[in-house]
Amino acid sequence: QVQLAESGGGLVQAGGSLRLSCAASGRTLGRYNMVWFRQAPGKEREFVAGIIWSGGTTNHADSVKGRFTISTDNTNNMVYLQMNNLKPEDTAVYYCAADRKLFRPRIYSAYEEYGYWGQGTQVTVSS
Repeated sequence: QVQLAESGGGLVQAGGSLRLSCAASGRTLGRYNMVWFRQAPGKEREFVAGIIWSGGTTNHADSVKGRFTISTDNTNNMVYLQMNNLKPEDTAVYYCAADRKLFRPRIYSAYEEYGYWGQGTQVTVSS
């Protein structure tokens, strides 16, 4: 059973940085594609960034490209989202998720493709 727990959210001024962490249980990393989604009030859950199970490929949404970076530490079963140059429109609850299938060859942007979710962590960016 895959279990995920996010941390690292908070309140930051525009232009600032945060690093979100996601602790994954057991044999998750190196087997499942891992992603970050976010959901702002009144909006649909939105793909932010993903990393393929082998660690060789990442994908970032256009809205965060050049500012956010996803990475993993397989030794410690951690997934990270480094967020720089934050903007007020980045305000949302951020979720870590694992693919619903093992070893898939591509990163999907649809939330239905992910079967395991953390509880989320709030990020608020003030202007």
